Amino acid sequence: MSKRGALLVELVLALVVAGLLLAIGVPALRAPLDRLATDRAALEIAAAHTRARIASIAHNRVGRLVITQDSLTITLGHPPDTIRHWSAAGPAVSSVTLIGPGRELLFRPAGISFGVSNATYTLTRGAATTRVIISRLGRVRMVRR
Repeated sequence: MSKRGALLVELVLALVVAGLLLAIGVPALRAPLDRLATDRAALEIAAAHTRARIASIAHNRVGRLVITQDSLTITLGHPPDTIRHWSAAGPAVSSVTLIGPGRELLFRPAGISFGVSNATYTLTRGAATTRVIISRLGRVRMVRR
């Protein structure tokens, strides 16, 4: 008599073994995944900063970059004549927490920042922390803890 398929006991045993392997492997992957998420969010903030400077130069208008937990937004011009140039999801989309000043970073049409345009943003997820430091002169650096 030929045996077709697997017995229920064999299937349950295979699922138990797979579950044990996942229970051992998932916590080991959490730290690298958290570090990748904070690094990615930091790179997105740095890229938005560069994009705002370039947009300000290209359109010969004052550029504003607003960085919040939920969004990164670039607007050009002075109120009431402002246009929304670009927007993207913020760090919250990757479950990354953002701590930093709640102000906009301003760029002159020459691409030079003005006003209080220096800031430090701290991005955390799990045990991973990455800081994005923006100087008044426009230098952006990232420090991983």
